[in-house]
Amino acid sequence: QKQQYSVLPQQIQLLKLYHLTSIELGHRIQDELNENPLLEEEVTSEVDSVADSKCEPIRDFQDEEEYQYDDIPDFNLEHNNYLSPDNSQRQFKEPIDFRKNLKHQIGFNLSNHKESIIAEFLIDSINDNGLLEYDAATLADDISFQLELVVAEEEVETILSKLLQIEPCGIGCRSIKDFLLFQLKKMEPSEYVQKGIKVLDDCFEELAQRNLQKIASKIQIDEEELRTVIQLIGTLKMKPVAGIEHEESNSVVGYDFIITEEEDLLNVSLYRQRSPYLFVNQTFVKLLEKGNKADKATVTYIKNKLSSAVWFVGAIKQWEATMLKIMTEIVTYQREYFKDGDIRLLKPMVLKTIADKIGMDISTISRITCNKYAHTPFGTVLLKDLFTAGIKNESGEVISNRVIHSAIQEVVQSENKNKPYTDHELALLLSGKGFDIARRTVSKYRESLQIPVAQQRMAWC
Repeated sequence: QKQQYSVLPQQIQLLKLYHLTSIELGHRIQDELNENPLLEEEVTSEVDSVADSKCEPIRDFQDEEEYQYDDIPDFNLEHNNYLSPDNSQRQFKEPIDFRKNLKHQIGFNLSNHKESIIAEFLIDSINDNGLLEYDAATLADDISFQLELVVAEEEVETILSKLLQIEPCGIGCRSIKDFLLFQLKKMEPSEYVQKGIKVLDDCFEELAQRNLQKIASKIQIDEEELRTVIQLIGTLKMKPVAGIEHEESNSVVGYDFIITEEEDLLNVSLYRQRSPYLFVNQTFVKLLEKGNKADKATVTYIKNKLSSAVWFVGAIKQWEATMLKIMTEIVTYQREYFKDGDIRLLKPMVLKTIADKIGMDISTISRITCNKYAHTPFGTVLLKDLFTAGIKNESGEVISNRVIHSAIQEVVQSENKNKPYTDHELALLLSGKGFDIARRTVSKYRESLQIPVAQQRMAWC
């Protein structure tokens, strides 16, 4: 005997649709429209309304002399020929890619084509902070393997030394420690500069942990001098490209749901509903009904595309209905939070909570809420942030751990930076606020919030 569970290909496609956001679904629909001639989409009145908004009143004829001594730039006049003056679009300065600038600078210091290839590879290997986190031997092997060009470690070191001579200062350093040392060595030598180099060379780990006593003991320096050295190090840059304008990823966050409040009622709607405008082209359906007059290949093609179009329209309808059903239940369960936007009103909620209420599988809830955003009266909310575990307070009430996170952040922000709270002290303070949690739980929440330990939060001076 054998148990077997089979999943139809169309069910798999539907599950993949559940993962898509509204923007991704729009691209998926457009791809299907391009591939399937039987699937069409009705053009809505949105385009017409946009076109009407751009209409301007007819103006009287203006003679050329009126513009002869006008100071309006030509590009602005051309811009207004296509866009109305009140349009929000405007010209933006082209973003600067610091790697492109580096390749242009170092080109003047190279002597042959091989050096140009090595330099371009090294610059492309620099991370977004301006650091080159690989040693010369590794880089030489990577260039030789990827570009099929025999490169020695010494040749890489030569290009690296040339890279350090161009702007910005310290570009291509291996680490933050190397970059700090590079800046100090560029300064005029003085007693405190030399001591700063010694602190970075011998006590960098202790410096990162703010262990001033261990540093003073290790390099034989008194506390007052050490504070002056740390003040000097504090004036240095931490990243070679900090403050340099460079091209960033144009990640677009689109809304999937819109939540509005009217007369004490919360309304949930999709950002854009597509299924009412998708339909099957009836011309091809009629051609299929006259299949006896068409060749067999044509009939087979139309049948396949018809089946695909009908399924796709139904899948989009099911996607939208499932989205609304799940989001409506979430808003109903978290009504107090969505009305006020106060994180302290967020109830503990896991995927199983919603799955049990609407009778769906947990995996479906997970797919629908993955990377989805809702536009609310108090801002944009990532749905995954609403799902949190709960703990009991002193009164026995179960509260969301997001409330604990918020309480920890508030305490840390208001603490004395010269004497920050330890995890044990944070646990005692939270206990005074009604949150009875253990020190190890505070440590876990603090780490999840990326808050350093007390010793690292201590002020430098």
